[in-house]
Amino acid sequence: MLFVLFFVVTITFFLVKLMPGSPFITEKNIPESIKKQLLARFNLGGSNWEQYTTYLGVRRNVSGQFSGLLQGDLQLSTKYRDRSVAELLGDSLPISATLGLAAFFIATTGGVWLGSLAAVRQRSPTDTTAMLGALFLISIPTFVIGPVLILIFAIRLAWLPVGGWSTWWSLILPSITLAGPYIAYIARIMRTSMLEVLGQDFIRTARAKGLSDSRVIYKHALKVAILPVVSYLGPLAANLLTGSLVVETIFNLPGAGPFFINSILNTDIFLLEGVVIVYCTILVLLNLIVDIAYTFLDRRIALA
Repeated sequence: MLFVLFFVVTITFFLVKLMPGSPFITEKNIPESIKKQLLARFNLGGSNWEQYTTYLGVRRNVSGQFSGLLQGDLQLSTKYRDRSVAELLGDSLPISATLGLAAFFIATTGGVWLGSLAAVRQRSPTDTTAMLGALFLISIPTFVIGPVLILIFAIRLAWLPVGGWSTWWSLILPSITLAGPYIAYIARIMRTSMLEVLGQDFIRTARAKGLSDSRVIYKHALKVAILPVVSYLGPLAANLLTGSLVVETIFNLPGAGPFFINSILNTDIFLLEGVVIVYCTILVLLNLIVDIAYTFLDRRIALA
């Protein structure tokens, strides 16, 4: 995990340095003396290697101190002046995380239920309808689903707010919009896995013992069939927890999603690094949790 994070931080830093432009380019020409002061203030003077080692915290900055990632300092943003990256992400990330958790719950619950239902009733109208619905959700992008939900439930029916972040009611439409495609992905994975498990010997043995269909499915089959879904939940949770730029823009949510794009457009190297570090940390931690969860869901893996 530490090697992955170190590699991501390194490659992101040098890729940003290869981008054209500067974080201090404005419509007005800045005198060279002021530009040098700005570069020194943000520890962006010297060679790329010196800037990189200073950012990591293994080289002293212009103040003669060690202040970098190893010391837990994400530096100041070059675009949002006098605001640290930690402060910007600390204000916006909880909103993206709340939206992501709600979408994660909807996507997981809806996808597992829909996929299991389609597998149990294979080649029936229910199976066909479920898979067509999944195909519809995958095919329609979120920037179409979001405005349609706003038109129906916020404008026509006036049941829910149009956007903003005020009450828990404001979370319903954006979380459903964000979860829609992932419900379809999980449903397709779950259906394929459940069909494979239902044809295995231990399921036939359970049926031969006279167990009811519901007990066979929920007690025996579901526990094994859900393993491929669990593998998918790690990257899924990371994607959802870090929010969606499109969804946050449609519903006017002050989340962390816009920072990722803005940091690239503004060549804000420290803000971009901060967003990438947070995303990758969540990703590797959730993948670790998935690996641990495997041992509880399938004892054969634990014994191996």
